[in-house]
Amino acid sequence: MFKVLWDYGLIIPALVNGFFILSSAALAAEMPNLSEPRSEIEKISPNNSANLVTKSIQAEFNQIANAEIIKTPDSSLQKGSLLSQKTLTNQNEPIGQVTSVSELSDVQPTDWAFQALQSLVERYGCIAGYPNGDFRGNQALTRYEFAAGLNACLNRVNELIASSTESLVTKEDLATLQNLREQFASELTALRGRLDSLEQRQAKVEANQFSTTTKLVGDATFVVADTFGDRANNTPANDTEDSTNTIFAYRARLNFQTSFTGRDQLTTVLTLGNAIPNLTSSTGTAMTRFTFDTDGREGTYLSQLVYRFPVGSQATVWVGTRALQPAIFTPTLNASVGGLNGAASRFATFNPTIYRPGFDGAGAAFAYKFSDQLQVNLGYITFDGQANLPDEGNGFFNGNHLALAQLTISPTRQLDIGLTYVRKYFGNGAFNLTGGTGSAFARNPFGQNATTTDNFGLQFNWRASSRFHLGGWFGYTLANQLANGDSNATIINAALTLAFPDLFKEGNVGGIIVGVPPKVTSSDYRPTPTAPLRQDQDTSLHLETFYSYRVNNNIRIIPSLYLITKPEHNDANDPIWVGSLRTTFTF
Repeated sequence: MFKVLWDYGLIIPALVNGFFILSSAALAAEMPNLSEPRSEIEKISPNNSANLVTKSIQAEFNQIANAEIIKTPDSSLQKGSLLSQKTLTNQNEPIGQVTSVSELSDVQPTDWAFQALQSLVERYGCIAGYPNGDFRGNQALTRYEFAAGLNACLNRVNELIASSTESLVTKEDLATLQNLREQFASELTALRGRLDSLEQRQAKVEANQFSTTTKLVGDATFVVADTFGDRANNTPANDTEDSTNTIFAYRARLNFQTSFTGRDQLTTVLTLGNAIPNLTSSTGTAMTRFTFDTDGREGTYLSQLVYRFPVGSQATVWVGTRALQPAIFTPTLNASVGGLNGAASRFATFNPTIYRPGFDGAGAAFAYKFSDQLQVNLGYITFDGQANLPDEGNGFFNGNHLALAQLTISPTRQLDIGLTYVRKYFGNGAFNLTGGTGSAFARNPFGQNATTTDNFGLQFNWRASSRFHLGGWFGYTLANQLANGDSNATIINAALTLAFPDLFKEGNVGGIIVGVPPKVTSSDYRPTPTAPLRQDQDTSLHLETFYSYRVNNNIRIIPSLYLITKPEHNDANDPIWVGSLRTTFTF
């Protein structure tokens, strides 16, 4: 008697579990409670090891479980299912039990599941066909068909137990399975614990996720800084004494990156802080400005709103209503020393006459990558403070604007070269031709008169080795006065950058920048007939060094020091030093 009960406990899980595997995919949508009968059946087993079957039986049931019936839509119930054609029309007509796979007229020896069906029919007698001899293996399974199949399997189980079948599962097989279960008990327990932990963590993430489409990233910058040296002043006034004090300020940015297709991105940046100062007013020259200053803005404000999306596999389009800058849609080729954790000065970040428009832009841009060696970037932006104004001198096309075209050439993996042309127009408002860098003459060569500029830029970056990068740029600008005269001016700027990745420690970066801030080399403009020409007589040098120390993946400490010789390109001004110590947090 004990042997009969033992066999009963072994055979029921084997056949029933297999049948449930066969039916689960097809009944997932219309039979949500099927899992309950399965759990009750599993409780019949007196021993966990009894739920295991021999390899041949399990393989056959797994083979049926992957049948293509899961691809059959629910509409099959109306056209070809047993429920619609047989059960409902003639409920007294039984489902036919088959004893040979050849009785199933629509099952061919070439079918991928033929052997599995043959075994289930002829070995176990556990398959019921339709009265007309069909099996309909590609058709969805109904509740009636499931019940009929389950009944056939249970009947077969009773027959096997009654005949005391000993060849199905031997005691040796049970002993082997029991031994394996005991040997791997610790591993199974550990795996169960890891799965439980993973489920808890997944539930926590799902419960606390910000958005299914938006990723939140951000950064915060704390800076302590001071300047040393007399204030630059081109007049003999006695206000040149250094009166700046040490500052401690911060800036934080929250970047919401939203994707609607998985390949596009809407970038919304909120900036908040206590106004990292623009040092121009305190030092007398914009040559001392920080790249991370907030230009006097305090509180919280929208600092960027840009949408980027691909067109095909090689093109990308940008559309922005706030702060669409050339540095966003064009390679600046100065990543070695620029960026959040790079040089501190505004001038050293990248070529200012090319990538700094002098205003926050609204517009569109386009990039097309012909190959890994050639890429073109095009863009048009206008002053976002004027783009929304319909009156004369404003609007999208008549306000201050910039048009850019750049060809980026990469002859080798180590060398990138950028050839850039930028057309700028300033008709009213702030005249800032050089993006807040260089001398006052370079930023505004013709006073408050409408101006156009043709800007040419050559940028390069050579990654000579993994620990040394050499880069730089040269900018050449032709400015033309449009109102109250037709004067012309020439402006140049240049820099050479040296970067040392992994300096002293992996992840750290050291950098040196030597350059000439934007300078008016020639001009025929005079504010008044007797005034001197508005051009720079001397040449300033910008000398800067920084070291970005990586504390961990999210925190860096960056000491920086830069020197401006002959500020405002005027030998009468004493050198000015600017030192800063900043800590950046990214998350």
